[in-house]
Amino acid sequence: MSAGAGNVLAGARVATRLPAQDLDRARRFYAEVLGLEPVDERPGGLLYRCGGVEFVLFRSTGTSPGTFTQMAFEDVGDLPAVVAELRRRGVVFEEVDAPGLRTVDSIAEVEGNLPAIGQPVF
Repeated sequence: MSAGAGNVLAGARVATRLPAQDLDRARRFYAEVLGLEPVDERPGGLLYRCGGVEFVLFRSTGTSPGTFTQMAFEDVGDLPAVVAELRRRGVVFEEVDAPGLRTVDSIAEVEGNLPAIGQPVF
């Protein structure tokens, strides 16, 4: 890209794609635990809409180590209440105490982040 071309992707939407080896199991988790239902379904993929944003779960034969954030939910309202409800539904949250990242009651306090932007770690 030439120096004067600008950011050609600035107006583009971002599409999140999450792999799932067992799409039926993933669908049950999203429905039973997170309370989300797909808005569209095609062979090998499920389209979800949440908070005005879309993401897709797709059947994949590959594996991911799962050691990094793939998707985060923001602006969930009463975060401690949401964490408690998800815990009641079977979500296991990680407790972390590392330099720059510490959880208190499963909610991350990230050094340099605003407290209102705390996120659960699971």
